[in-house]
Amino acid sequence: MFTDEQMRRYSRHMLLKEVGGKGQKKLMDGRVLIIGVGGLGSPAALYLAAAGVGSIGIADADIVDISNLHRQVIHTTKDIGRLKIASAQEKMEAMNPDVTVTSYQTLVSVTNIMDLIGEYDFVIDATDNFESKFLINDACLLAGKPFSHAGVLQFAGQTMTVKPGESACYRCIFHSPPPRDSVPTCAEAGVIGVLPGVIGAIQATEATGRMLMYDVQEMFFRNVPIRRNPHCPICGENPTIHDLCDGKNVAPVCAPEG
Repeated sequence: MFTDEQMRRYSRHMLLKEVGGKGQKKLMDGRVLIIGVGGLGSPAALYLAAAGVGSIGIADADIVDISNLHRQVIHTTKDIGRLKIASAQEKMEAMNPDVTVTSYQTLVSVTNIMDLIGEYDFVIDATDNFESKFLINDACLLAGKPFSHAGVLQFAGQTMTVKPGESACYRCIFHSPPPRDSVPTCAEAGVIGVLPGVIGAIQATEATGRMLMYDVQEMFFRNVPIRRNPHCPICGENPTIHDLCDGKNVAPVCAPEG
């Protein structure tokens, strides 16, 4: 099943009884899409590649800027001016040639998101704006795709995994996007460099039925139990959103974590 090189590469995984050879084979057969290869997507991409996830998609239309480098650890100074997907793919393939990386130089939008996520088993939301997060949530719920949400700002971050039909979704907690420009972005309010690294690495794992919150200043993790909202407009008892066009508060285009 495994080559000698793969046995050596994944030996520490296989030593874990919870993983073993069967678990490693599942990882190698896995297909994960990362939307955004910025602060959150960088560590997620590196760890998933290192773990041997067989097929990883990365979607981003941005280029590497010097202001990215204090937190977007998949990119280096020599990558400034390059497409983020090109920089990220190069590092992922150098990390692990077993992995097939597919790049999508695109802004993920209402018109293409269903086609993109259809190719994958799991989606990682590594974006930094509310419109993007609601779009990804709604698309994944409608397609029945599990996904990982995360958000960071200044010194605090949060992450949760959503399993359609089983766990609470993003809209169960945050019913609709706040008014545009009412909440600052990382570009406006700042973010401590290590924070998206911690949260993005957690996104490379899976935890369902809870939201994990992390405060850098207090060095404090907190698990917040969450339940499905019976009044949620997309996964509640009487949903009102049946396709992406029903999501009136969702912008047509989403942007990566900057």
